[in-house]
Amino acid sequence: MSKKLLLINDMAGYGKVALSAMIPVLSHMKYEVFNLPTAIVSNTLDYGKFDILDTTDYMKNAIAVWEQLGFEFDAISTGFIVSKEQTELVTEFCKARAEKGVTIFTDPIMGDEGKLYNGITEETIDLMRELISAADYIVPNYTEAAYLTELPYKEDGVTEEEYHTMIDKLRAFGAKSIVITSAKIAGTDCRSVVGYDHKKEEYFKVDFEEIPVHFPGTGDIFSAVFIGKLMSGKDLQTATAEAMDAVKSMIGQNADNVDKYKGIPLETCMEVLD
Repeated sequence: MSKKLLLINDMAGYGKVALSAMIPVLSHMKYEVFNLPTAIVSNTLDYGKFDILDTTDYMKNAIAVWEQLGFEFDAISTGFIVSKEQTELVTEFCKARAEKGVTIFTDPIMGDEGKLYNGITEETIDLMRELISAADYIVPNYTEAAYLTELPYKEDGVTEEEYHTMIDKLRAFGAKSIVITSAKIAGTDCRSVVGYDHKKEEYFKVDFEEIPVHFPGTGDIFSAVFIGKLMSGKDLQTATAEAMDAVKSMIGQNADNVDKYKGIPLETCMEVLD
């Protein structure tokens, strides 16, 4: 029987990001995929104009109905959350499911390139620390890890040992396994993913070659493949490396696309997941 995965993230009407990217990837990987949208977004934000519908009331009602119907999941993945109220709702929901043995994945989406996204406050960061305390696996980028741990973000990166200190601080909040993406290793031209596997009780690092092409949604594709590989029984480092390879292949296949703002056309390159 296929495993049931619940994705809590925003849904874009135009563009392969968030739920619009994760659902097809995990469905292709033969999972039974369900979703709880945190917002309905007209299109990817890269276009400059967009409209966002906050779905907090719907989420509350949907969760209440699901609980009455007794719906259960094998794993829950959280992504973009739009407000304090939503963060509290999702945290409470995930903590209750974690106590039942449900695997919790959290991508604490808050910022990139050393800056927080518009609307993200210190309060949001505090609430996100509470959410990751329930998580089995968290996937912050370097910026988000720095804000969560209150360690300085350095443009040129930090040493591998400093990433380990950052990971230890994240684990102290309650998160079990950590994967920090977009990690810059100081003193090198190296880009890496640095992590800690709580099952093996060891740190690891996977280097990658950065392709100078930007598509929105590549982080969501990484998360989806990563979740799928882990839920299939792969160890953390292998799941991380295979997710990185999949994203690299998809970017490579679509690097010449004219309109990159709509993300990677996943329908044309699912074979990289097989």
